[in-house]
Order: sequence, then C-alpha cells, then structure tokens
Amino acid sequence: MSGRPKPDTSTTRRVVVHAAASRLLLLTLTVLWRSLSNPYDTSASINPPCLSHSNQSSDARDPWFPRIGSAIERGIVWDSVYFVRIAQCGYEYEQAFAFLPLLPASLFLLSKSVFAPLVPAIGFRATLALSGYVLNNVAFVLAAVYFYRVSVLILDDSAAALRVSVLFCFNPASIFYSSLYSESLYALFTFGGLYYMISGADFVAILMFALSGSARSNGVLNAGYFCFRAMHRTFWRKRFGFAVKATIIVAVQALCIAAPFGVFQYYGYYNFCRHNSSGKLRPWCKFRIPILYDYIQSHYWGVGFLRYFQLKQLPNFVLASPILSLAVCSIVQYAKLRPGILFSLGFRALNEEKDIAAVFYSLGTEHRSQHVRLPQETHISEVLEGNHMLRHRKHNKKEVDSDTNQGPKPLDEEVHLTGKHGFYSILVLPFILHMGFMAAVAFFIMHVQVATRFLSASPPIYWFISYLIASTDSTSRKWAYLIWVYFAAYVLIGSLLFSNFYPFT
Repeated sequence: MSGRPKPDTSTTRRVVVHAAASRLLLLTLTVLWRSLSNPYDTSASINPPCLSHSNQSSDARDPWFPRIGSAIERGIVWDSVYFVRIAQCGYEYEQAFAFLPLLPASLFLLSKSVFAPLVPAIGFRATLALSGYVLNNVAFVLAAVYFYRVSVLILDDSAAALRVSVLFCFNPASIFYSSLYSESLYALFTFGGLYYMISGADFVAILMFALSGSARSNGVLNAGYFCFRAMHRTFWRKRFGFAVKATIIVAVQALCIAAPFGVFQYYGYYNFCRHNSSGKLRPWCKFRIPILYDYIQSHYWGVGFLRYFQLKQLPNFVLASPILSLAVCSIVQYAKLRPGILFSLGFRALNEEKDIAAVFYSLGTEHRSQHVRLPQETHISEVLEGNHMLRHRKHNKKEVDSDTNQGPKPLDEEVHLTGKHGFYSILVLPFILHMGFMAAVAFFIMHVQVATRFLSASPPIYWFISYLIASTDSTSRKWAYLIWVYFAAYVLIGSLLFSNFYPFT
C-alpha cells in the first residue's frame, strides 16, 4: 500500500497551466469588452492630489507613454479606486479603513522597487495598477496550486483534486482575482495556511492565516480551524491537564492570526480618536469596543442584519442565488451523507474515522489517545483497510440485532467503509462548518451580491461539484453540466460588466 498521497509534480504543472490559461482568458476578455463598449461611469479616472502628502514628485514629469498609462488606469474601477488611492496617498479618509492594508502596501512596495523603472514611462498611478495586476494574477496561480495540494490531502484522490482546481480556475468570481481586488491574496494565504496546517507546520500556517486576515477581514475566521482541531484533540485525549494546555495554545494561535487585523483597527483608533486635531470625536470613538471596521460597514455601506432585505435589492439576491444555492446544496448533501458526523460536529465519529481524522489534525504521537498509534506517514486507505476485517466480523452480529433497533440506522453507518473518502470524508466537516457560517453572513448581513466572490474561495463548493461530476447518477451529472454553464456565463458576463464599470457583485 502506498504512503500518504502527495501532490504529483506533473499534475501540479497542469494546475499551473490551467490557472495561467484562465488568467490569460480573463485578460483577453477584459481587453475585448473594453474595446467594444464604453464604461458606464468614468468618475474612476478622477484622481485629485493627496490630502496629507503628495507623491507628485513621482509624476513630476509627464510620462513618456501617456496613452499606455491611461489604458492601464482605465482598469481602476469599483473598489480598485480605493486600493490604488491608499497605496498612493495612505489612509486619508475614514471610509478607506474598510480596505485592509495588505494589497495597497504590496502595490506601494512593488511600485517603489520592482516596477519603479516604469514610473517615468507610464506614470506612478499606472505603475501602481500594473503592479497590482501582476501581483494578483501570480497570487492566483499560486493559490490554485495550494488548493490542489489541500484537495489531495482531504479528498485522498489526485484526479478529483485536479478537477476541483480547474473548477476554481474558472470560478464565477474570476474577474476579481485578476483585478485590483484582495481576493487573490486572500485565497493564496488561506489555501496556503490550510495546506501547512494539515501538514503539521503550524507556525507557517499561522503566519499565512494572519496574512489572509490582512487582506480581507474574513481571513480572521481561519482561526476557527485551529479551534476546531483543539476541541477534537481535547475530546480524544480526555485529560484535564491536556485540555488546559490545548486551550492556552489555541488562544495564542487565534490571537496571532487576529493580531494584524487588531493592530490595523488600533491604527484607525489612534488616527481618529487619540490623535484627532479637530477636537470633535467621531461617534464610534465612544463605543465600548471602538472597532472602526464595523462602524464603516454600517454607516457608509449600510451593512447589518436584514438591512439589505428590501424589494429594490431583489435583483442582487437573484445575482447571488447561484453561489448561495451551491453552498446550501453542498451542506445539505453532506448532511444526507454523514448526518451523525455533521450534527455531532464530528464527535460521534466511528472508531476508524478517529484515526483518519488524526491525519488531518496532525496529531503527533504524544497527542494521540492511548488506542491510536498511526505511523506518521500512514495513508488514509491503510487505515480503512486495517479496520476492514473488524468491520466484517461485526457485520453478522449487526444483522442479527437489526430487528431490535429503535429506528433506521444513520446514513453514515450505512455508507460502506471504503466509500468514506472524497466528499464523504470526515475531513470535509470543518470546511462545511466554515462555509455555512460565511454563507449565513453573506445572506443575512452583507450586501448579498458580494456572496459570489465572498464564497468563491470556499473549498466545499468545488468538492461538491466534483462529487456531482464523478457521480454515476445521470441527474447529478446534468446538474454538474448546468453548474459549468453557470461558471462560464459568470466569467463572460462578469468580465463585461465589471471592466466597464457596470454593477456585477
């Protein structure tokens, strides 16, 4: 029997090719749509001088190729305007603090280093934009590779892992991963953090999760994976001393992941509350917990529980309905396949699945319960096979006792042991819980149309689609085909609308 599955080098190259091809397709579509139609709103080109300081020295002379610079700057639309403005002038306005610093800081550093020679040629603002395009597209390719690696470990199937990676490369929010948005950096550091966490490199995983929280606020939720793991370690070990130790460790891990976001909030508090020269405090400065991000989302964008439930927003609910439906369907399907696992949060796992879960939770020998003694490189299939004979020995007794059962067996007792991999696996559970929380937030609290890109980095969506594609059921395969049509339609429509400053998500 082979060892634990590892990402195949040749397949990794195929993932890179698909990811690069998808970015080239988006670039081609963007250029095509811009040449065929006029932008709905041209206000994005307005770029007044910085308030507190000026980078005019970078643009002291007219660029050598103004038309090229102008063409690049036309791609600065929607939230891209904020990211580029912050990179150029810093955080001037209160509402700018809704955009976390990782992307604008990266744009500034790249434009002052690697891309600095381009400033005289195309101008500083165009250089900022170009550095962002290059950064995000490279980050997307790396994110696809990490997603493939995570999927290999979770699904225990290289072919399925390749399939889900291709799906991610052409996801319905693809245009945002090639634009001046933070989605690519968030996906890169989220998938990278998951890979290193599963591999047992906790320090690297914490660092990458912290960076994901510096790109998007929902990156802080990645601390939940460590919390979930700590709960299961404590449950299986069943020792008070170990529980105290695990609680302290996971608290430190969660604080490290949330630290960049917390420091950024304090930076805003210091600027507007502690270092306020006007003498008039902003309302949020007087809150018991003065978190600027929450105030901005509520005050400037109207984000709040059920605040978006208005008749005029019905088109936006329709726009978000496909991705939300996929999220709900994947959760429902997992609940049907593994009800005992889902509704017990994994604490009712079968004995052999505790061993399987130990692979995901990276339990060293000293952390395993007394009856779990897996070699470090044990393959999930070996665990399954090792328990297969015991399963058969118990089978006859279960048939004899079946008449005394009080009700039908849970579905996860009926699923054959060797089928508990892929989308059936207990290893999918924490991802399902994470996605379920994000989907609820997107539907009830956020601007619902943002759900398309908000959930685009949720692995269970792609694992579920792969499950449908691989199914022998004709109905499932038809649904998989329709999902592919939806992906293709949103890639085409999204690149058209977004690049020409029309509302999309």
